[in-house]
Amino acid sequence: MKLVCAQEITDYGLRAIGIGERLLPRSDYDLCQQFVLIGSGLIWNLYYGILALTIGFFIANAVAVAKASRHAWLRLPAEGFIFLFRGSPLFIQFFLVYEALVLLPRAGIPIFGFTVATDWLTKAWAGALLVLVLNTAAYSAQIFHGALMAVPKGDLEAADAYGMTGWKRFRRVVWPTMMRLAWPAYTNEAIFLFHATTLVFFSSFPAFRQQGDALYYASYFADKTFNPFVAYPIAAFYFILLTLLLISLFGVVNRRLNRHLPGAQKRIRYRPQLIR
Repeated sequence: MKLVCAQEITDYGLRAIGIGERLLPRSDYDLCQQFVLIGSGLIWNLYYGILALTIGFFIANAVAVAKASRHAWLRLPAEGFIFLFRGSPLFIQFFLVYEALVLLPRAGIPIFGFTVATDWLTKAWAGALLVLVLNTAAYSAQIFHGALMAVPKGDLEAADAYGMTGWKRFRRVVWPTMMRLAWPAYTNEAIFLFHATTLVFFSSFPAFRQQGDALYYASYFADKTFNPFVAYPIAAFYFILLTLLLISLFGVVNRRLNRHLPGAQKRIRYRPQLIR
């Protein structure tokens, strides 16, 4: 493997988004090509993960609050939404949503004299993202609901003593405490979500002009070289790095959420016990 894959980075570094060489390598596959192209495909995994996590976070908060509501017209739909997407496999959700979207009229749906285009929903960048948003929103909503139910009663009584009610109490006391309690579990959900983006390759949503995700290119090289023990470990290596990055970023937020607690600013040091 060349020390610096400069030419491969120039040719294939952004190929996953249509910039660079139009054709994939046909022969003489080397490690540079595999590392660069699989890394290029990771752009799509980041796209799915970041947007799904961001949009799903706000939906999850709303659904969690709705599930905790005393009103059945809010609570029951929220419970049904969470049960549906947590109770069915993500791969099946990809398949069913795609099959439902292709049934939409290709010419679009007329609404109030305007025609709303629908064909874009069958593309992976939109349809697969929709499934990931709904799936992570359901799992995250359950996490946030559990944290909401675990908010200490003393915090609520203190807010009442300060005269906080309604939205102000939720924004200043309930929501920060809910986030602090839910964040470790939510970190695991974020990691799972980024790993789940690889399922887009196996779903019915097609890749556009061979511009797929990391697993798309890993599968391409595994099929061409008849050696899955190079391309797939490279993809796993990228996702391990991504996981470490997520743990670091979410750790920063976690320390921010817990900054008021005693000893929260202390760094954890690794001290191996060599002698028992």
